[in-house]
Amino acid sequence: MTWTPRERGRPVAKAGVIGLDIGATCVRAAEVSKSSANGSATLTRYAEVPLPLGTVRDGEVEDAATVSAAIRQLWSVGKFATRDVNIGVGNQRVIVRELDLPWLPLAQLKQSLPFQVGELLPMPADEALLDFLPTAEVDGPQGRMLHGMLVAATRDTVRANILAVESAGLRPQMVDLSSFALLRALIGGEAATKTVAVVEIGAQITQVVVVASGAPRFVRILPFGGNHTTEAVARELSVSFQEAEDLKRKVGLGMEVPGELQAVGNAVLETARPLVESIRNTFVYYASNNPGAAVDLVVLAGGGAMLPGLGQYLASASRIPVSVGDALSTVRRGKHLVIGDHGRVAAVPVGLAKAVAA
Repeated sequence: MTWTPRERGRPVAKAGVIGLDIGATCVRAAEVSKSSANGSATLTRYAEVPLPLGTVRDGEVEDAATVSAAIRQLWSVGKFATRDVNIGVGNQRVIVRELDLPWLPLAQLKQSLPFQVGELLPMPADEALLDFLPTAEVDGPQGRMLHGMLVAATRDTVRANILAVESAGLRPQMVDLSSFALLRALIGGEAATKTVAVVEIGAQITQVVVVASGAPRFVRILPFGGNHTTEAVARELSVSFQEAEDLKRKVGLGMEVPGELQAVGNAVLETARPLVESIRNTFVYYASNNPGAAVDLVVLAGGGAMLPGLGQYLASASRIPVSVGDALSTVRRGKHLVIGDHGRVAAVPVGLAKAVAA
C-alpha cells in the first residue's frame, strides 16, 4: 500500500531500506537489510531525535523548517547508508475503508479509482491521493470482484511531509500508511493466524488497526494520545510538561495511588478513560460488522503504551488479552546495533523500512 512520488524514478534499494517516521515528539529512522538467501530482515541502524512540542500536530507537519533540521541531525547521528527513504502518513484526514471493486489488473484498478470511488470521498477526487490494497477475490452480483482496503489522503497532508523530508536533503521513494507499517513490524508468528488489533498510542493520535489472518481489515485513527493526559496533569498541578510526564508515569492508570498524588491519579484516569472507551468501542464496532470474527488479541505499541497499568486497564475494559508489541522481535539486530528498549516506539520506522515500493 504505497504512494510513490511521481517525480522520483529511482528504485528503492534492495538492501539498506530506510523507514522515516515523523512523530509529534521525535523523528525516528530505521535501516533494514534483507537477506537474499532466506528473506530474513536485519535492523542495521536506528536513531531518533526529539522535536519541540507543536512542530507536528495531529500527525501533520506544522513547522517544516524545524522538522527538516531535526531530520538532518538524525542522519548525522544515525550515519545511515543512503538518503533514499520510505516515509509514513497517518492522521484523521486519511480515510481507510473496506470496499469491493470490479476485478481489474491492479495497475488498471488503481488508475480507475478516482472514477470508481469519487462519490465515497469527503473531498474532491482530484484533491486526494488514492490507493487500494486487495486482500481477497470474491464473486459478487456483478461477477468477479476484488475485496480490499481503500486509502485516501488529502494531497496537502502528504505534501507537507514530503517537503520537510526533501528540504533535509533526503529522497522520498514511497509514502506508506503508518497503520500498515505497524502490522509489518509487529504481526508475525502465531499472531499472523489470529484476528489481532494493533493499538499504537502516540503523543497526539492513536492508531487502531485490525488484522485477520495477516490481512488488514479495519483502520481507525483517534484524535487522542499520551500528551493529552500529560497536559491534564500539568494543568491540574500547575507544573511543567516534563514534571507532569514524570508524575503520570509514576502514578499510572487504574493503580493504587498515595494520598498526596491523588490529584494526579484523578487527572490520568479522567483523560485516559475516554481513550480506552473509544478503543473498546472500536473493537465492538468491528465485531458487530464481522460476526464470528471478533478480536482475539490486542497488541499495544507507541510511547503512550508505556503508561503503567494501561494494558491491564484495557484488557479489563475490553475483556480481550493485551500484550505489548516489540518491533525488535520481528527483525534480527545488527552486530553493533545499540537500541535499548525502543521496540515499542520503533514499530512505524521498522515497518516502513520493511516495505517494498509498488
